[in-house]
Amino acid sequence: MEFLLNTGTPVEKFIVMGIAILLFVAVMAIVLFLTDRPRMPQWITVLAFLGPAAVLVVFGLVYPAIRTIINSFRSDNGQEWVALANYGDVFGNSALRLVLLNTVLWVVLVPLVSTAVGLVYAVLVDRTRFEKLAKTLVFLPMAISMVGASIIWKFVYDFKPTERPQTGLANQLLVWLGFDSQQFLLTWPWNTFFLIAVMVWIQSGFAMTILSASIKAIPDDIIEAAKLDGVTNWQMFRSVTVPSIRPAVVVVITTIAMATLKVFDIVFTMTGGNFDTSIVANEFYTRSFVRGEGGIGATLAVLLFVMVIPIVVYNVRQMKLAEEQR
Repeated sequence: MEFLLNTGTPVEKFIVMGIAILLFVAVMAIVLFLTDRPRMPQWITVLAFLGPAAVLVVFGLVYPAIRTIINSFRSDNGQEWVALANYGDVFGNSALRLVLLNTVLWVVLVPLVSTAVGLVYAVLVDRTRFEKLAKTLVFLPMAISMVGASIIWKFVYDFKPTERPQTGLANQLLVWLGFDSQQFLLTWPWNTFFLIAVMVWIQSGFAMTILSASIKAIPDDIIEAAKLDGVTNWQMFRSVTVPSIRPAVVVVITTIAMATLKVFDIVFTMTGGNFDTSIVANEFYTRSFVRGEGGIGATLAVLLFVMVIPIVVYNVRQMKLAEEQR
């Protein structure tokens, strides 16, 4: 067992990989063998297919979640019960309150701005001559990893004194316009907004893709009837397009909101959480694995989970309403 967990040479790693593949093949062979019996009870078939997945969910998700909740009521070293002291520290500490405020700004602005940009872009390029090319250009950031996008934008925000040649695109534009170069990532709250812009840049392509497909699914007879009534383009957008794609808008907003709550890469790569830019996910990592404050880290993880629940519940309710209307 120790050999499987501590591999050093490439040969040992390939051996471990081969063992993992053989174990997977063996499990699948057993499952298929048991379920292919003609007189096998149905419950055994169900158990054979759902059992491995259920075990992985329990040990990979449920058990860690329970341990995290328990640890949120323990001290940082995990030896003492401190009841709600960790939660009191989170809400009583001004630095951690700022972390929560930054997280709220991310969760509010990123979904709304990304969805708005994606919706406007989807409407503007719908059925235009260069629609495919235009949509491809907006969707391209989705193909870039969060770390890659963060590095790109870190170069965009790069600072050099005004009198020196600029390497950052943003500051070069300011210099061309006659302004002094700026330290975009140093001053709160503007640095948080500049980090949020990176996430908006990435997620707008996702919003555009989903909403564009929904716009194309609007029945032609509805559009033709509106045109016969003499509606303007703005009236068409406000009274026909938006109400028709409302379920898709809700799904896009809630999906981006959940992704934003878990965002870590952008903040960690661009500022490391410094200059008052930290959010819950980044602060959880810092407290748990850098400072060794396991109790506070677990508390932040629980708060992050609690923040996700209302978004998930709202999304499920809206999907049910959409199904009932159909």
